[in-house]
Amino acid sequence: MRTRRRKTLGAITLEEHATTRADAARISEVLMAAVRGVGISALPWSNAGSRTRARLAFVHQQDASWPDVSDHALAASLESRLAQHIDGLRRWTELAALDWSEILLTRLPWAERAALDRLAPTHREVPSGSRIAIDYSDPAAPVLAVKLQEVFGWSATPMLCDGRVPVTLHLLSPAQRPVQVTRDLAGFWRTSYFDVRKELRGRYPRHMTRENYFVDQSVESRIVPHPSRSSPCAGPAFVDGISQMVRLSSGVCRALCLSSMRATSLAGS
Repeated sequence: MRTRRRKTLGAITLEEHATTRADAARISEVLMAAVRGVGISALPWSNAGSRTRARLAFVHQQDASWPDVSDHALAASLESRLAQHIDGLRRWTELAALDWSEILLTRLPWAERAALDRLAPTHREVPSGSRIAIDYSDPAAPVLAVKLQEVFGWSATPMLCDGRVPVTLHLLSPAQRPVQVTRDLAGFWRTSYFDVRKELRGRYPRHMTRENYFVDQSVESRIVPHPSRSSPCAGPAFVDGISQMVRLSSGVCRALCLSSMRATSLAGS
C-alpha cells in the first residue's frame, strides 16, 4: 500500500508527497474497506482455508447450530473476524499469508474442533493403506476419489457425520480416470463391478485381476507364502517325490530289458 501526504486548501492541493509514515489504524481501515469492496469470494483464500470452510459448510448443512460460513454470513461478521489479523499489514498481497483456516476456527471451542474432525474428516484411509483427501466442495455430496483397486476390502460405502451421510465415491482406473460414481458401493459390487472389471482388464491386465473384491488387500499383501506352498511345483517334498519316481522308473526299465533278453534267448534255443 502506498501512502501520500497532501496539504489542501479546500479543493486545491497545495502540497503532496510520498511518505513512509502512515497511521497503522488508517491502513487497517483502508484494507478492511478493500476487503468489503471485493467481497468474500474474492479474498485470497489459502487451500487449507478453503477446505476448512467447505467442511464447516457441510456440517452446517447437516446441523444448523454449527457456524454459517456462507458469503453473506461471513460478510456480516467480517470486521470482528479479521480485525486482529490484519493489524500491522500494509499490502493486499499480505492477506494471502494469513491463516484463513484458523480465522474460521478461532471461534470454535476445542470440543467442537474435535467434533469437526470426527464429523467431517479431512482424509479417509482406504483398504490399500492410502490416506485420500475428501472433497467437500459440494456440501450436499462430499467426494472421495480413489482408484478402484484401492477399495477392495470395503463392502459398503463409508459414512460421514456420524453415519448420516454417505460419501460419493469416484472410482478411478489405474490411469486416474473415473469409471464409476456411486454412493452405494455394495450395490456396485453386486451389479456393475463385473462389467467394469471386464472392461478394465482389457486395458490394465496387471491391475484388474481380482475377483474377490471383499478381500482387504492391505492384509493380503502382508501374507508371504512359504516357498514349499507357493506352487505345486516347488519345495523339497516335490523334489523328493520326483527323485523317487525317477529311481522307480529306472528300475522298471531295467527289469523290462532283462525280461526281454531272457525271452529272446529261450526263443533262439
